[in-house]
Amino acid sequence: MNVHEQTPRAIDARLELAQGYLDQLDARAAHQSLAASAEDRSIEAAYLVQDAFHALLRERGHRLVGYKIALTSKAMQEFCGVDQPLSGVVFEQFVHESPATVRLADHRHLGVEFEVAVRLGADLPPASVPHDRDSVAAAVASCQPAFELVEDRNADYSTLDAFDLVAENAWNAGVVLGPPVDEWRQIDLEHAVTRLETNGTFVGEGRTGDALGHPMDAVAWLANHLNQRGRMLERGQFVMTGSSIVTQFPEPGDDLEFTIEHLGQISLACR
Repeated sequence: MNVHEQTPRAIDARLELAQGYLDQLDARAAHQSLAASAEDRSIEAAYLVQDAFHALLRERGHRLVGYKIALTSKAMQEFCGVDQPLSGVVFEQFVHESPATVRLADHRHLGVEFEVAVRLGADLPPASVPHDRDSVAAAVASCQPAFELVEDRNADYSTLDAFDLVAENAWNAGVVLGPPVDEWRQIDLEHAVTRLETNGTFVGEGRTGDALGHPMDAVAWLANHLNQRGRMLERGQFVMTGSSIVTQFPEPGDDLEFTIEHLGQISLACR
């Protein structure tokens, strides 16, 4: 982080971008690139805009309870011109329990992703060596199937900019969580089959390791990423570890059922 980033002018510019994004969300407006108005389009600068967005939501009484990880595949990272995943946060007001119902009219263009959510039973502060699959697993209390709701606002995917994805909180619009499973260590979370049905018809399947190799690898990446930014994953928070099935854009009347082998099933009604 350089000195320029801490000047009042730079702070005001980040806040202006964050406020513009929040205004777009409130209006359910079509996607407009923030990068086009940014003086510094680096990923580091984008996270500072994301921080400003979080501050605006906290002013509205929202509370951070979890995180999400985006761009978990190498193909999508290369497409967006980055060499690592990206992160965003989840606020308590947008967390739902399965079975859940979502009103598509409340969104511009809502997508649904299919993930393992991992809940921490202990903090993950900086350590003498980077966190890895084993070290984070020791801090995990439970795992559960989850939907992530993503709001892309009809963005043009052919011109995706990593700055926008980061600054716009990785497009998180909420999550739906299934019952937590405390005995998750008995489940093969690298190879467990994931399955999606819409209106009773098979749509697709994957493996829990499709996102970054293993859910705990995803948590380790996020723990290290936050530590590098002077933060940490905290006890009680959860991590959305990335989708194992391609994003779906449901229509009104669609009923989605997502199953993770040995971990459980969740449902979402789209109205």
